[in-house]
Amino acid sequence: MASVTDSIVFRHIFSTPESSDIWSDRTRTEYYLQFEAALARVQGRLGVIPQDAADAIQSKCVIDIMDMEELAAETKQIGYPVLPVVKQLVRAVNGVKEGLGEWAHWGATTQDVTDTATVLQLRDTCDLVCRDLEKIEMVLRGLASRYASTPMAARSNLQQAVPMTFGFKMARLLATFLRHEQRLKEILPRLLVLEFGGAAGTLATLADTGKALQVQEALADELMLNIPDIAWHTERDCIAEVGALFALVTGTCAKFALDVKLLMQTEVGEVSEPYAPHRGSSSTMPQKRNPISSAYITSIASTVRQLSAALFDAMVEDHERSTGPWQIEWIVLPQISTLTQAALIHTLSVLEGLEVHPDAMKRNLDLTNGAIVSEAVMMVLGRKIGRQVAHDLVYEICRKAVQDPSKSLLDFLLENETVQNSGLQKSELEFLCEPANYVGQCEEMVARVLDKPMYLPD
Repeated sequence: MASVTDSIVFRHIFSTPESSDIWSDRTRTEYYLQFEAALARVQGRLGVIPQDAADAIQSKCVIDIMDMEELAAETKQIGYPVLPVVKQLVRAVNGVKEGLGEWAHWGATTQDVTDTATVLQLRDTCDLVCRDLEKIEMVLRGLASRYASTPMAARSNLQQAVPMTFGFKMARLLATFLRHEQRLKEILPRLLVLEFGGAAGTLATLADTGKALQVQEALADELMLNIPDIAWHTERDCIAEVGALFALVTGTCAKFALDVKLLMQTEVGEVSEPYAPHRGSSSTMPQKRNPISSAYITSIASTVRQLSAALFDAMVEDHERSTGPWQIEWIVLPQISTLTQAALIHTLSVLEGLEVHPDAMKRNLDLTNGAIVSEAVMMVLGRKIGRQVAHDLVYEICRKAVQDPSKSLLDFLLENETVQNSGLQKSELEFLCEPANYVGQCEEMVARVLDKPMYLPD
């Protein structure tokens, strides 16, 4: 096993068949050939190369002509896979008619082909990411709406803070994923750009034809990519940008996973991952039901963050063609891309089958004997006796409630002379001490997020 994505055991946990296929040797080589076919087609049409050569080259730009063992051996020898691909292509075209193959790869350089293939692979990856983001958003809309008014404890520094609703928690997550979808659609025009400039990016090899820029524009059109303003062989900001986006996306998945792990603790029990027989079970403790999907999301996101940092190192490239940093992308982009989609699939699976336990949420709201609404009492009492005075008073009352759990916060408030003299009535205090009455604008904020469009205009 070279990596978990290659492993028969782990590949469907840390990757998916779709994303693995995109970053396979076969698909990458198919994109090399797609580039060469499009280049020949454009150059034949513009009269840069003979039309019969263009036709012959296109006819042989199919993956089945490639000897992958030969390609591997030649890549090891030469150091790059593009030249070995071109050599096999030339040989195949010359088999149609001697000499026609010499027109293949006309005016291009290795990095033109490699970068364009990488862009096409990232395009396909981003299509998967966008699709999965939209599915996640759909499920989150349902959860946010269904539980918009279901009260639970908000936590601050892992301690109960004030009441909120579970729908509010889900709507915050939804809003974050919507921002990620927006970010993705914003970067695509910068990312999906053709690379075709020749050795140093100047298109000097085609300058004498008077059609160099026409070839570039037509090639971009053939491959459905944007025309570059200028060569970007050693300007890798857009590659680093997509890596950073994937780190953001998986980071949000991991934040959700962390909350699930904490809420799934035996002592909390407010949500559970979807049940499947023996899913997350222990080899020795029969009662265990571990948050296994959340554990995978956590490990994947951490790995993506580490790998994405390498893309920022890859930006520091020397002059017009780099000596080393470029190859960093070859190592980390396949892993970042496959891991990111795996994280999204795990997140979607958890959300689709998430077990929500409102009774446990209500039970936990009562754990502090009413102290969770102390802020509500303080704010209303503060209007009568001053905020800081009310804060200190309620603080001391809460301490008493903790020390004597036989009585509630309400009981201690009703007994307190300062509270009695404040003019607050028992009915007012009873209202203030009901957690469901102190969820603020949760429902309104949920509605505001749900009103946002799911799909951004292109």
